Amino acid sequence: MPSEQIVMLPTDLHLLSVAAEMFPFVKTGGLGDVAASLPNALRHHGVRTRTLLPGYPAVLSAMTDRTEAHVFEDMLGYRVTLWEGIAQGHHLYAIEVPELYERAGGPYLGPDGRDWPDNDMRFAVLSRVAACIAQGCLARGSTAGWRPDAVMTHDWQAGLVAAYLHYDDNPGDRPAPPVAHVIHNMAFQGLFPREILSRIGLPDRAFTMEGVEYYGKIGYMKAALQLADRLITVSPTYAEEIQTPENGMGLEGLLQARSSVLTGILNGIDIQDWNPMTDRAVIFPYPIGDIAGRRANKRVFQAEFGLPQTADTMLLGIVSRLTRQKGVDLLADIAPRLFQSNIQLAVVGVGDADIMQRLRGLQLAYPRNLVCHLRYDETLGHRLHSAVDASLIPSRFEPCGLTQLHALRYGSVPIAARVGGLTDTIVHANTAAIEEGVANGVLFSPTEGDALYRAIRQAQRLFQQRSVWARLQRNGSLHDVSWHGKAGHYARLLYRMAGRSAGKGDFDEGMAPRLSDTGSGTAPASPLARTARMPQSRPRNPGLGRTDFPRFGTHA
Repeated sequence: MPSEQIVMLPTDLHLLSVAAEMFPFVKTGGLGDVAASLPNALRHHGVRTRTLLPGYPAVLSAMTDRTEAHVFEDMLGYRVTLWEGIAQGHHLYAIEVPELYERAGGPYLGPDGRDWPDNDMRFAVLSRVAACIAQGCLARGSTAGWRPDAVMTHDWQAGLVAAYLHYDDNPGDRPAPPVAHVIHNMAFQGLFPREILSRIGLPDRAFTMEGVEYYGKIGYMKAALQLADRLITVSPTYAEEIQTPENGMGLEGLLQARSSVLTGILNGIDIQDWNPMTDRAVIFPYPIGDIAGRRANKRVFQAEFGLPQTADTMLLGIVSRLTRQKGVDLLADIAPRLFQSNIQLAVVGVGDADIMQRLRGLQLAYPRNLVCHLRYDETLGHRLHSAVDASLIPSRFEPCGLTQLHALRYGSVPIAARVGGLTDTIVHANTAAIEEGVANGVLFSPTEGDALYRAIRQAQRLFQQRSVWARLQRNGSLHDVSWHGKAGHYARLLYRMAGRSAGKGDFDEGMAPRLSDTGSGTAPASPLARTARMPQSRPRNPGLGRTDFPRFGTHA
């Protein structure tokens, strides 16, 4: 961010961020990236963030010079040691409870791929400790103690923070700070039996429609949507989509009722981490906007993975969780038709066993067209975007999506479903957009195999028009994918919640969707954040919406 745009406010706002994951310590998706990059961006607006995480071994081992901040002898039945320290430049608190967090497997799933059976307690403890910090447990009896002015909670795993602050009878020596809850993915809601209510430390009066009750269960996400002071989701379009039966996952009625406090703000990425000139994962570094500099990366990528090194072959890439949400099953469906053309595909990711098995079979059948790396690989995820001609994002729903931002930044043209944040960040390459010089990708709908196939074939025709394709790549690489502007919207919202003036900082209403080719100006500004509007067609039931919604797991 240019130095003249960095504004240090006279009085900083202290923020407690509560999340279940944070890159590079633990990450399953975009939540981990945002939990890491947003605090850095907020710092430029006078917001000082401390992040509370579960005490996974990777988190505790990364904290340097950690000190014991507090000990809770009986926190929902567990002895909790709260550590404070610095890790990778982040000010962290970590909850050490070995029986909850020190185990093999992922943050939500065991080695067998199933939800941890005690996820209810693992994340209730996270939320309960966060509520205690918000209430000033670290400030009592100490002039140097710390308490936040506002709290930001992420997804269902931190959803009970607002509930604890709402129902506590003895909240502390002053009112609890306001809570902003960030919705990264409505599909994962944290639903648990009502019998755990007393175990997680909530009173009987909390089990109502106006509290944590959700169709006879306890809903961690529902609690946050009902009780947080502000709701934020990660793109303007997704803020509207989740108020519909198709995407509200059963909570659309509640979100409609709270639409006045629901805001959509696009995610950004750390443009220092995502810079093809300095990224150590990129074999042949190249400056932003240097399309010719990418060609050597394509050749070496093809060679490394045993694909024919032909420049006129269109090389597609996908970096994703391999799930139905991400539409990867559609890609497997159309692959035989796709490979009849001059197309290669590289797949990086891990996910559903049946999808991975199908991809393995296709790789054996089409070794000159398809290569699969079926496991999580952060480095390869960076390198792929520096090499492929186009990146596929065929998601059935996508709250924001970071993959298209990574692709745009590195000059890979995104081919994406017209949903959520993909709609907000990709300018579809129709004739008018190409002639106006603003197109940067290809969008398709509906999210089904034939539409995806047609979108790829359209992109292939554009790929064969070298000057048009180069312009798409260049437009993408010059698109503003940073947190600049977006973090300003977060900061302004947080200051208002806390009853504080945001000063005269850089809190612009819009952002330039594409920088000029010379870098000396900006295109006309377009909104990057919107307060959610009520959908035009709403369910007749003014309650929580339909009852026949699909049941989803608890992992992100």
